[in-house]
Amino acid sequence: MKALLRLSFLLMAALLMGPLSAQHEGHEHPEAGTVQADQAVHDHADHAHADSAMAATTTVHEAEAAHHEEKKGFDAGTLIMSHIGDEHGWHLWGHTSLPLPIILYNSERGLSVFSSSRFDHGHKTYGGYLLHDGHIAATDSPDGSDAHHATINEELTKATWDISITKNVMSLFVSVTLLLIIFLSVAKAYTRRAGQAPTGLQNLIEPIILFVRDDVAKSAIGHKYERFLPYLLTAFFFIFLNNLLGLVPFFPGGANLTGNIAVTIVLALITFIIVTVNGNKHYWHHILAMPGVPGWVLAILTPVEILGMFLKPFVLMIRLFANITAGHIIALSFFSLIFVFGETSAGAGYGVAIGSWAFTVFMMCLELLVAFIQAYVFTFLSAMYIGAAVEEPHHH
Repeated sequence: MKALLRLSFLLMAALLMGPLSAQHEGHEHPEAGTVQADQAVHDHADHAHADSAMAATTTVHEAEAAHHEEKKGFDAGTLIMSHIGDEHGWHLWGHTSLPLPIILYNSERGLSVFSSSRFDHGHKTYGGYLLHDGHIAATDSPDGSDAHHATINEELTKATWDISITKNVMSLFVSVTLLLIIFLSVAKAYTRRAGQAPTGLQNLIEPIILFVRDDVAKSAIGHKYERFLPYLLTAFFFIFLNNLLGLVPFFPGGANLTGNIAVTIVLALITFIIVTVNGNKHYWHHILAMPGVPGWVLAILTPVEILGMFLKPFVLMIRLFANITAGHIIALSFFSLIFVFGETSAGAGYGVAIGSWAFTVFMMCLELLVAFIQAYVFTFLSAMYIGAAVEEPHHH
């Protein structure tokens, strides 16, 4: 309503400005004649019309921006996707975030290394690049210009290698550092306290190591388990620790590392390589030409067995990725209900907050169990695949 009143006032002022200005000039210069007065009237009318049109356009844009601002509210999808996705910064609290290194290489522009804070949370350009939908894109706009109005250079973007230290990469470094600290201190404790009962951190880690050794490696692989125990222990503790860190809502937690498919596919590929390299003659004989099966059946069975070799790591990858990501999405969805209903009314927000908080706490407790189960399932399936590859033939 205020915008319409402003528009009407500006239009009236513009219409009156031309005749009044022309009359004023006519009184000052009566010798100019009627033609000059008419020309002045037309000129001022044109200027007034342009000014009124510009004012009307500005007012309409302001009204549209205000309307858009009113419609914009809490976006649960953006909150959830920003948490489960990767970022070029690590959010700490409020509007404070930890900037991470941006490392880019382009054949034309060379190597570019700078802090992600230069992008001002995606609002500005820097070094010929901008942050667009969480990804780095090349631009020809000058540094410090508004990233929302900058033009993206598609060719340069495709030719740019992004090897930046993102949130997930930083979380990987943190988890590796923690694992090294934990196991080096435990190993030193075993050396220092040889033959004595474990205490402290050693007492916490030893039952888990024995569990992986006896209930996973020995039961699935057999007497050859010792060769593969280091990998199985590494996989189990790496997944378990990062699952737990993903549930911590503050630094150095909060990253969804094991819910990143790039991480799960690398873990699955390591298992696939170990199985393929260590597969014995008996294993490959069953894959390529299963004994006791007619030739015409082998034409169907052998392709299925070969396909199964690649499906096993695929299943490992998808199971870990989907379960961890789904748990984060469900927990954040319950939490977001508080703000979604709070936009309608304060009473609805407070009313839903009790149930949402209870369900969120329940999901967090359930995720603690899932963190262990998913680490166990991945390790146990890897041990089963390895055991099938190194199994010796049974002679009756």
